[in-house]
Amino acid sequence: MDPTESDETSIINEFRPRPRFVSRLIYYRMNTGIRPVPKPLPQPQPLPRPNDTFKTKEEEEVLKVLKVDLMIAENAEAHRTDRYELTRPVQPGDERLLSGPARLVVRRGQSFDIRIDFDRPFNSDKDDLRLIFDFAVAGKPPSESGGTRVVLILSDEDEPKRWGAKTLRQTEDTFTIRIFTPPQLQVGKWKFCFDTILKTNDKEKPFRYTYDQPIYILFNPWCPDDQVFMEDETHRSEYVLNDYGQLYAGSASSVNPIPWNFGQFEDFVLELSIRLLDASQISSKFNVRGNSVPIVRTISALVNSNDDNGVLEGRWGDDYSDGVSPSAWTGSVAILEQYWRTSQSVKYGQCWVFSAIVTTLCRSLGIPCRSVTNFCSAHDTDGSLTIDFHCDHRGNPLKEYNNDSIWNFHVWNEVWMQRPDLPTGFGGWQVIDATPQETSEGVYCTGPASVEAIKRGLVDLPYDAPFIFAEVNADYVYCIQTKTGKEEYVTRADRIGKCISTKIPGDIDRLDITDQYKYTEGSEEERAIVWKALSLNPRTRKEKSNTIQEMDFKLEQKEFVMTGQSFDVVLRMTSSCRETRTVKTTLRATATHYTGVSVTELKSKRIKTIVKPRAEAEIRMTVDVTDYLNKIPDMGHIKMSAMSQVVETKLFHADSDDFQLRKPQLKIKAPSEVKIGQTYDIEASFVNPLDITLTKCRFNFESSSIRIPVTKPYADVPPNGEVKCNCTLKALKLGEKDVIVGFWSRGLSGLTGTVTVKVNSK
Repeated sequence: MDPTESDETSIINEFRPRPRFVSRLIYYRMNTGIRPVPKPLPQPQPLPRPNDTFKTKEEEEVLKVLKVDLMIAENAEAHRTDRYELTRPVQPGDERLLSGPARLVVRRGQSFDIRIDFDRPFNSDKDDLRLIFDFAVAGKPPSESGGTRVVLILSDEDEPKRWGAKTLRQTEDTFTIRIFTPPQLQVGKWKFCFDTILKTNDKEKPFRYTYDQPIYILFNPWCPDDQVFMEDETHRSEYVLNDYGQLYAGSASSVNPIPWNFGQFEDFVLELSIRLLDASQISSKFNVRGNSVPIVRTISALVNSNDDNGVLEGRWGDDYSDGVSPSAWTGSVAILEQYWRTSQSVKYGQCWVFSAIVTTLCRSLGIPCRSVTNFCSAHDTDGSLTIDFHCDHRGNPLKEYNNDSIWNFHVWNEVWMQRPDLPTGFGGWQVIDATPQETSEGVYCTGPASVEAIKRGLVDLPYDAPFIFAEVNADYVYCIQTKTGKEEYVTRADRIGKCISTKIPGDIDRLDITDQYKYTEGSEEERAIVWKALSLNPRTRKEKSNTIQEMDFKLEQKEFVMTGQSFDVVLRMTSSCRETRTVKTTLRATATHYTGVSVTELKSKRIKTIVKPRAEAEIRMTVDVTDYLNKIPDMGHIKMSAMSQVVETKLFHADSDDFQLRKPQLKIKAPSEVKIGQTYDIEASFVNPLDITLTKCRFNFESSSIRIPVTKPYADVPPNGEVKCNCTLKALKLGEKDVIVGFWSRGLSGLTGTVTVKVNSK
């Protein structure tokens, strides 16, 4: 490629997928080559200080700057960035991490105004102005040839979609200038300075004024020419401007909301988002900083700590004593603040926490983003597009062969953008995933992959489409080792990818978007897409499925089981044959991590059933509280499974389902309205449903209306005891603010509740 080439297609092509497992050096290789060097501008001199005693004649005559006003409040309102704390100066008593004056935050592709006051009237015969914007890349000096410096002269007109500067108003000694930026502009911090030029004897003597704060330029989903343009205002308000949301966990039959404070407008979050990009391997590639595709791919890598000291360290286990349990977090701010202060990965996170951090970072940069939960989410480790479960004839797992798994739920992200690197029609929502599951091109990151491409089974399009397709639409294959050593196969096409959920824009309820990822389960269209994906995937294996045609088996789902209650595992059998059938069944209940990894067997039962011709039969196994108490891990599930074999035909049936025990909801009391700056009391309460004492208890109070989340330790809670915790908060931001309260303890964790408090002006 010509090193001077600046065509966007060449940049995108550089990030097209290579073979899945390659080195990071190849993946992040920089452009090299010699670029043409323009004739240098005259070296500017610093502007003379007003109190200088000795001045040359030129210094006496030069046009001096008295004041530069970036009109931050007006521009922020016009660019919908006025909610960023950066746009307001730090006041005495503010609990903010960044000190100093207000900073300008604008969106690309939209003009902004500045005002300059001079010490004398502007004289066009001897005075001139030149505006300069610099973008710092990997410590290199800015240059016009490299695209990291833009030099503007004042013009009466602006050229569409290009840099420009136009005189909006002029008095004797004041200029109001309108700056135009292109909609493909590199996103990040730009330094601003301008030269006042004294024209003498056909020579130019420039004197420079440098503004001491950077200008933050973001993506612009309101601009039709921006790659992340989103037409619907309700969607823009939700996916860019909303700093509160819901994540979803639990199971497909019992979806549990997790309230979350994203906090993308906190004073340090935007600065941190840009710092992460600046420190990444794409920082040296200036041109890609305007392309949302490599940026979101980079974000999905930077949020986890597996490769490069990213924001969050994952842990799936029971011991979080050297950090924070993933279920104890209720917002992104505390995590990002800790990372900001220490520059060390925060301990610990799991998929929903990784997703929430991605949502915060993307929204802070202006990229429309939402968290999405897929229930019964497949983890395909070998790229076969099937999930293989190896077991013996009684359903006992053969652990040495089982590498694939089904997560009870998995949370990833969707980002909205056009995909100029893909064929027409594959823009819109794109999947990215920061949870470190498998490497992509040598790095723990996933996506972006077009949701529309996933639905159509086009697993050959970038990025990581086969892995994501398997998560939502793989077939589940039971590989049953019989007594003779022969392997039989039972395929379940309806086990994976259920109840795919996100928050409704402008509402608090859940939106089911399963139909955006796949056609109706079992329909002709859905089966055709699966076979299409299998045909495009060289790693696919096709096994013969051994299923029972003469009998129907149904494992009863559990929609609502409260913590502290017993439950039954129930299998119903219906025979359509004319002869009596003998069925041997193993019912099993197992405690699992939410990733599908077994922790311990809770109970199992072997049952022999005689099913009469064309009749129904039912078998059940009761699981008592004592069978599961203190055996289910944090955010864990209970997996019910049934393995049946018809003695007369030797045919197998296998099925499983999982559910999460319901936990009590926190009851929250708070005033409906308060005034800005006012303190108010909030009360959280619940009743311990267990016959054990809860120890190491703590409450967490978090809201975008307060600066720092408040954590309050609480005494041990006796069996069936009532809990009440009071906390005093201070309202620091105007508007309707959701306060999120979380409870964590040894014995019971992950309890949440929310209340809305309206903060009015004085």
